[in-house]
Amino acid sequence: MRGVLFMAAGWLLPGLGHALQKRYARAAVFFGCVAAMTALGLAMNGRIYPFQTDNPLTILAFFADVGNGLLYLLSRLLPIGVGDLKRATFEFGTAYIAGAGLLNYLIALDAYDTAAGKSS
Repeated sequence: MRGVLFMAAGWLLPGLGHALQKRYARAAVFFGCVAAMTALGLAMNGRIYPFQTDNPLTILAFFADVGNGLLYLLSRLLPIGVGDLKRATFEFGTAYIAGAGLLNYLIALDAYDTAAGKSS
């Protein structure tokens, strides 16, 4: 049960699951990587996709973006991650944001494995 809580905390804020387990170096590296990827994606005018059923690829983009946890929730409330298709960097920014979300899924799973004793 503790592993699930650490995993959920790690999904909400990258590295938090590891920080709660007193693995501060891992937590800092994980947070730094995901935050940098997300910040670069936003700086390149990338888009954070809401749930849409009109195109299967946007559904996949939605699930990748949900991996960003708190950032995704904030993007639904604040005007961040709107994206600008006219910018040459739009696709790269969108890919960075989605990649950060997918990486955060793996980080959250690592927090679960660490809590379960399956990872060192």
